[in-house]
Amino acid sequence: MAQRKFEEIKKANQAAAKKLVEEHFSSSSEEEGDEDLEGKQGKIVANTFITYTTQTDGDVRELERTKQYLNEAFQAGAMTCLICIASVKRNQAVWSCSGCFCIFHMPCIQKWAKDSQFLVSSLTDDDFGRRDYPWPCPKCRFEYKRSDTPSRYYCYCGKVEDPPLDPWLVPHSCGQVCEREFKPPCGHKCLLLCHPGPCPPCPKMVTTTCYCKKAKPIPRRCSAKEWSCQQACGRKLLCGQHKCENPCHAGSCPPCPRVSRQKCVCGKQVTERSCASPLWHCDQVCGKTLPCGNHTCEQICHVGACGECPRSGKRFCPCQKSKFSLPCTEDVPTCGDSCDKLLECGVHRCSQRCHRGPCETCRQEVEKQCRCGKHTKRMPCHKPYLCETKCVKMRDCQKHQCKRKCCPGNCTPCDQNCGRTLGCRNHKCPSVCHRGSCYPCPETVDVKCNCGSTKVTVPCGRERTTRPPKCKELCSRPPTCHHTSQEKHRCHFGSCPPCHQPCQKVLEKCGHLCPAPCHDQALIKQTGRHQPTGPWEQPSEPAFIQAALPCPPCQVPIPMQCLGKHEVSPLPCHAVGPYSCKRVCGRTLDCQNHICMKECHKVTETEACIGKNKAGPECLQCEEGCSKSRPAGCPHPCVLPCHPGECPPCVQMLRIKCHCKITTLYVECRKITTADINEKNRLSCCKDQCPKELPCGHRCKEMCHPGECPFNCNQKVKLRCPCKRIKKEFQCNKVRENQISIECDATCKEMKRKASEIKEAEAKAALEEEKRRQQAELEAFENRLKGRRKKNRKRDEVAVEPSLWQKYKYHLLPVCAVLVLVFAWYIAPGAA
Repeated sequence: MAQRKFEEIKKANQAAAKKLVEEHFSSSSEEEGDEDLEGKQGKIVANTFITYTTQTDGDVRELERTKQYLNEAFQAGAMTCLICIASVKRNQAVWSCSGCFCIFHMPCIQKWAKDSQFLVSSLTDDDFGRRDYPWPCPKCRFEYKRSDTPSRYYCYCGKVEDPPLDPWLVPHSCGQVCEREFKPPCGHKCLLLCHPGPCPPCPKMVTTTCYCKKAKPIPRRCSAKEWSCQQACGRKLLCGQHKCENPCHAGSCPPCPRVSRQKCVCGKQVTERSCASPLWHCDQVCGKTLPCGNHTCEQICHVGACGECPRSGKRFCPCQKSKFSLPCTEDVPTCGDSCDKLLECGVHRCSQRCHRGPCETCRQEVEKQCRCGKHTKRMPCHKPYLCETKCVKMRDCQKHQCKRKCCPGNCTPCDQNCGRTLGCRNHKCPSVCHRGSCYPCPETVDVKCNCGSTKVTVPCGRERTTRPPKCKELCSRPPTCHHTSQEKHRCHFGSCPPCHQPCQKVLEKCGHLCPAPCHDQALIKQTGRHQPTGPWEQPSEPAFIQAALPCPPCQVPIPMQCLGKHEVSPLPCHAVGPYSCKRVCGRTLDCQNHICMKECHKVTETEACIGKNKAGPECLQCEEGCSKSRPAGCPHPCVLPCHPGECPPCVQMLRIKCHCKITTLYVECRKITTADINEKNRLSCCKDQCPKELPCGHRCKEMCHPGECPFNCNQKVKLRCPCKRIKKEFQCNKVRENQISIECDATCKEMKRKASEIKEAEAKAALEEEKRRQQAELEAFENRLKGRRKKNRKRDEVAVEPSLWQKYKYHLLPVCAVLVLVFAWYIAPGAA
């Protein structure tokens, strides 16, 4: 059991080591695959917005924001919750801000809203928990009411609650049409599928006119429906004299840009001023004589009449208790009554007599309570009383005491720095001391590639989990092999991929350059390591070390001729030498009929066989019989062994059949093979009568001969008339040529007529017999219907005697058939 477990662990470790090596070699290809995937995703998003980008005719900033949110939604780990500084996954409930469209985890934003409301409501103890305090978005500070605190997970457009996870849709999207109102509202709704971020500009087509209403209405995108015809505006300016010369524009016309000489309001000064502001005031005193005739107007340049003299009519004394009617040239006297004006303290009144100028400071002694209400003291009314008691209440941060002298209870917010370490673990909170969790770290960190030329900005704290960006720059590290420069590859972390350039080292034996890929740093499994002594010892993983391998054998092709000089083949340089091509030798033997069948071998060429492809002493000796072709018709082999030249004539006897294939003849083989056609026919004749039959059926009268028999038969044959009654003899050849025929006479015709009458009588008798049978069956059926008893039924039965035809019809039918056939056979030749 222990041994089996040991073997299983060993196999698992070997598989893990193999996988590690494969991943090491395929790291560069995987990076290229990731780049291709990112490129494809970018093309898909670009194709989605191509109609917007090419046809919006307006501001596309909101469109770029939507594209950015979509790109972040498709990239794993791109969306980050700014509260917990963690990635937003596809299967997590989220909430999106309607102001900045930033995405947060649902539990995070709920805790944030609760903490924010508690922090604001705890500033004073009086209204704690009673008022509906708003809470801000962690990013844009857009304020929401307490009733707007998210409690359920909705898709981006808010139609579907808890949208299901679909790998073919944008994460947290319901896949339906967005249909949210555009901002600013235009009466249309968004036509994209449920998406993150702001809605793009309205793509609807509307018919609108320009700003000045002079041009004809044209169809334009709703997001850019306001347009200018570039003609002169022509509207009257505020000066009422000139018209606006600017091109067609939105809003009110700018001020008139012309300059003219204009008087001030009082008319004392004239200067050049802009036509847009004709009314202006100079800095001189009016100086006009008032209606009283004693005083002048002291107002600065003004419009309209100067008004009455301010010293005319009834005037009050300084204490406002008595009125006097005096000329404007005399001052109002004091009345002598007490002033009785309320002093600055707001409690006591002035005890002096009516006087001009401000009242004096209140000097009455009163029992004053300090601001915090803990101490009292008798002191002048105009002096404030602050005790030395320090406030021990906690400030809104609930960490520090107020410590303000004579605090009235409304302690000021804490002014100390928070100093707590933020969620990024790199910085401390820069805000003043507060309650609840700190705001997210406002700092950003650049995550750079290995060479530092490419970077991506992420919130502080995400740099440890953010994958470094793909750098398009080439790696600048020096090569680690014997090459002067390494293969071009992009910037990366870790060690460079193995070098795949040709080795190009000079081989010692042949002097050629090594064409194999660079092998200075090949991974080799380390051998001779410590083996485990038993199952209880944990086996170590196989170790791979980088080592330089020797150059492989030289594979440069060198042309070499085989031993038998059949071919010239290229051989690897390391295997150059005499070789056999494995073909048959093929040299002509001494018999001049066969070739050497040995495998390609070395041949010592003599003077007699140089350049003639003749066999040498190393070739085989011919031991076969003569295999030359015999004359046509000779089935006997040559009696001599394999020899050069022609074979002797064949003298053996050949057994052949005569023309009629009956008699066997014996003839010398050479006579048959050398004879012509006539001679062969003569030698093959047996001198007997031909046994073949002619087409007419008689035997041929000629002697044994070749080919078809002549058709000249003269034997006698018998002919009959069509009815086979008349018979005569004629020669066979004349009958075959259809020169003679026999016709039927009157007797034959009479016999045919009688045969037809007999046939008609038989048919008529058969018909009558069938009628009688049917009548008998009908009567029997009617008797059964009358209900008679069986005994009476037998009495009523009529005995019908069978006719001759019914008795002998089975014997007469074959006879009639034979007669009909004979009659037809006689008629056939006559008709022909």
